[in-house]
Amino acid sequence: MPPTHTPTKSDFPASLTLTLTPPPSSQPTPNTNRRPPNILLLLHGLGDTQTPFTNLATSLRLAETTILTIQAPSPIPLDLPGFHWGDDINFDSRTGALDMDAGFMRSTKLLVDDVIRGILVNKCGYKLREIMIWGFGQGGMVGLVAAQKLLLSSSEGGELAGIISIGAAIPLSLAGEKKGKGKSRTPILMLAGRDSDVVTESAVKRTKDVFEFVELHTYARRGDTMPRSREEMVPIMRFFARRLRSWQGVPEGSVELS
Repeated sequence: MPPTHTPTKSDFPASLTLTLTPPPSSQPTPNTNRRPPNILLLLHGLGDTQTPFTNLATSLRLAETTILTIQAPSPIPLDLPGFHWGDDINFDSRTGALDMDAGFMRSTKLLVDDVIRGILVNKCGYKLREIMIWGFGQGGMVGLVAAQKLLLSSSEGGELAGIISIGAAIPLSLAGEKKGKGKSRTPILMLAGRDSDVVTESAVKRTKDVFEFVELHTYARRGDTMPRSREEMVPIMRFFARRLRSWQGVPEGSVELS
């Protein structure tokens, strides 16, 4: 049985830029001998940094949840600001803008093999079911790809607590990679603006071809941005309430039966 402890920066390689935000001190874990039972990974969008999501982690104030904000590993070239999760830099032929779907082999290896399995599971003792990912734009896309890889690489289904993907679906380039494993049981919450050019009907369909449980919420306004109001945050908070675990009311020494 691996050791069980809340991750610290020393658990991660120095090359990884990250922030760890503990649960608020006003909402302690019910039993102080236990680590908080949840890990939430926050993944920023294309051309951004970890800083906005570090601020989000502080404002969320999620009880019994340690929040790990990770910066994408690759800086955008051409003297452009920010970082990206792709294997390459591609440009959308229609708009000329940077294309989110740029291959994710390096990023999924980093997230799945190094961070999730290597550190959170094997070193810190978390179960996959205690790990959730919230990604925006390209960060949401790489989160979905990571959940797909966990399905393909696990003999036990590889179910995470859930994926929150804002303004992103499973990449078109990877939609067919199921290899006889069936659909992933990791629950997916997708949010997008009205008449989204990214989270289209076909994009939702191909995501549902990979994941068994997909819930879509559409803003009343246009724009695949982060939530801007309480109303737009409600689906996320409900998802947290359903999928994040709690030690509240669980006697010390109890054993979970899986």
